[in-house]
Amino acid sequence: MPGVVNINGQISSEDEAKISVFDHGFLYGEGVYETLLTYNKKIFLLDRHIERLRRSADQIHLSVPLTDKELSSRLQATLDEAALGDVPVYIRILLTRGIGPLTYDIKACLSPSMVIIVRPHVFPSEELATKGARVALVSIIRNHPRSVNPLIKSNNLMNNALAMQEGYAKGAHESLMCNYLGELTECSQSNFFLVTGGQVRTPELGSGLLAGITRDFLLELGTEVGIPISETVLHQEDIFKSEEAFFTSTTKEIVPVVRVDDHVIGEGVPGPITKHLMTAFRQKIESLCR
Repeated sequence: MPGVVNINGQISSEDEAKISVFDHGFLYGEGVYETLLTYNKKIFLLDRHIERLRRSADQIHLSVPLTDKELSSRLQATLDEAALGDVPVYIRILLTRGIGPLTYDIKACLSPSMVIIVRPHVFPSEELATKGARVALVSIIRNHPRSVNPLIKSNNLMNNALAMQEGYAKGAHESLMCNYLGELTECSQSNFFLVTGGQVRTPELGSGLLAGITRDFLLELGTEVGIPISETVLHQEDIFKSEEAFFTSTTKEIVPVVRVDDHVIGEGVPGPITKHLMTAFRQKIESLCR
């Protein structure tokens, strides 16, 4: 089932969608993005995604050309045109510097470009949820916060792509990166969590990682269901002490991790705390997207 693409308010099929090669998003990777999902035709955590889009844009001195209400309306119009029914829908918003001459001068681009991609979404396989994923600890380090700050959800994903390509070469489902200090940060496409002694821990933002929407939502959900989740500095040796692990993202929700490289996590199967959080997360989605 094909999707549609909205470029600056004009909706077309995927095959017909075109943007200028002189757009600075293409030329220089100057832009930010958000990935969202629908459940029961409702966009999950839309307000949080729009807020983060604005934060990312601010950090590269890029204006968002629409109000929150206008952006929400444009997203809905694109979803309506796609007419994908009740299936979960993947939405990607890309905001770029716009079309301009070959220069880094931001004043040369007169208006940003906004692209909205809408497609049917396919979740990870049920086997991955029940048997768990393998993660590779890769040699690619996460961007230094004073280079391209990982708090910016940047269209420039070379760092993530190189990490994931190394992971694929190792037969992994995800790639886990450290920062320049050797601290754990995040995976190439998701945030990472460990469970030790019944305590769920995830790397703190100061280690250099993206503040994932699902990550933040899970921090709140843990409090609701009585499972303590904290942010802290984590190192590679913490992996070997853990009983459970999982990663989170908008498109994958919560995925259990049973192996990091050759090290088996816990019993080598998804653990009880991970499974409890997966169930609670799904129930929360159902309650918010009725």
